[in-house]
Amino acid sequence: MKKTTEPKQDSMQLPAKGAAQGRRRRKDARPSEIIDAALEVFAEQGFGAARVEEVARRAGVSKGTVFVYFANKEELFRAVARSILATHLSLLPAPSAEFAPPLAEFVPALLRKVAATAGSQAPAMVRLLIAEGSRFPDLAQVWHDEVVSKVLALVTRAIEQGQQRGEVRAGDPLLYAMSIIGPMLAGTLFREVLGNTGARMPDLHELAVQHAGVVLKGMLTETGG
Repeated sequence: MKKTTEPKQDSMQLPAKGAAQGRRRRKDARPSEIIDAALEVFAEQGFGAARVEEVARRAGVSKGTVFVYFANKEELFRAVARSILATHLSLLPAPSAEFAPPLAEFVPALLRKVAATAGSQAPAMVRLLIAEGSRFPDLAQVWHDEVVSKVLALVTRAIEQGQQRGEVRAGDPLLYAMSIIGPMLAGTLFREVLGNTGARMPDLHELAVQHAGVVLKGMLTETGG
């Protein structure tokens, strides 16, 4: 009986293919690795003192590779701002024509998200803006465009829809939004600026719970409460 010979696999083909896939995955991951490194450097050193060489070193790439993905340090800061927003607020339900969460649910969820930033580098970025915003006005514009305006738009829209449903008292939705976020921002800055003074630090998670109850009591109608 004639034996059937199985075609031999090229022993070099699969490893080469696997290596190519590994390189491609590594290349795809580089932008996020660079952004993570930039966040660390900006938070530690500020914007003016931060060097792209240091960002590249921490990301494990060359300086030239950083510029392949980001044209300059300002664009790298913009990417950091987007990353912070996506990391901390992406899971919030966005008010829309089809779905509008009750404000009594939306506000506590929002404030819990803000409180969760306490253990991240996000508060240091706010401190950076306060310290260096006058020297680098474009940074404030980036932070406004990529973070502040989007958060305020999200909260303002939720309030507007609550007013349309009769849940929220009459009033300027933007001012309501600022009154919701303001104490959390104050608590964050207090911790960031005065953390080494021996002052009692506010627990942002406790602040989120207490403030949500207080602000909603003032905003909601009997229907909304």
